[in-house]
Amino acid sequence: MSLWTPDTSIQAARQPAPSSGAPGAAASSPSEHKPRSPPPDLPSLLLDSRIVYLGMPLVPAVTELMIAEFMYLQYKDIQCVRAGKPIFLYINSTGTTRADGETVGFETEGTAIYDTMCFVKNEVHTVGVGIAMGQSCMLLSAGTKGKRFMLEHATAMLHQPRVPPTGQRQAVEIAIKWKEVLIQKENMLNILSYTTGHSVEKLDKDLQRPLYMQPKDAIAYGVCDGIVTPERKIVDDVKKPEEWDREAGLVQR
Repeated sequence: MSLWTPDTSIQAARQPAPSSGAPGAAASSPSEHKPRSPPPDLPSLLLDSRIVYLGMPLVPAVTELMIAEFMYLQYKDIQCVRAGKPIFLYINSTGTTRADGETVGFETEGTAIYDTMCFVKNEVHTVGVGIAMGQSCMLLSAGTKGKRFMLEHATAMLHQPRVPPTGQRQAVEIAIKWKEVLIQKENMLNILSYTTGHSVEKLDKDLQRPLYMQPKDAIAYGVCDGIVTPERKIVDDVKKPEEWDREAGLVQR
């Protein structure tokens, strides 16, 4: 009994014919039209429009991503022919706390992002799109003067830094932590004094209790400069679908 072997004549018939090399010759393989890289996801589309979106409480993972995006956009701008394009920071965040006031992040998360905003050479245009509380409100006010906006029904709120749960710490450890919180409070007041134009004393008095502001109140307080209208351009130009397809490796017929 002889072993079965595949019919080479059938395999030869299935082999694609060699290309003639003529321009516009259509490829027979269906995989030819598949992208060589995955299609762009939503964060990539936002980043391409130079938008950094803060839509969560300020925790270390969020801060790490935002700082990386700021640095990447500055580097990308240096490589661009039209240098000096702004970065747009959209804010909908409760800061370093949850909406119920529970502390979830360190106050240094906000100051780390603020220092990065000051470090990059590009203008940073801030837009409050929902709620901006605490450190997030400070970031809203830290945008380029004249380029700080809020949506019509957005809300801003300033409050003092809050002490995280002490648990079973010793009294001396609680005292050390309280001193650190006071230092973070002073840093926040100094930054707000610079961004809003108010004295540290006035800010300290106003922040004894949560200070809620609607867009008009925020403009009067110096947190933002205007309310977004359909006529205002607050995002960069986005790529056309053909440009995304070409960069993703799609074959154009």
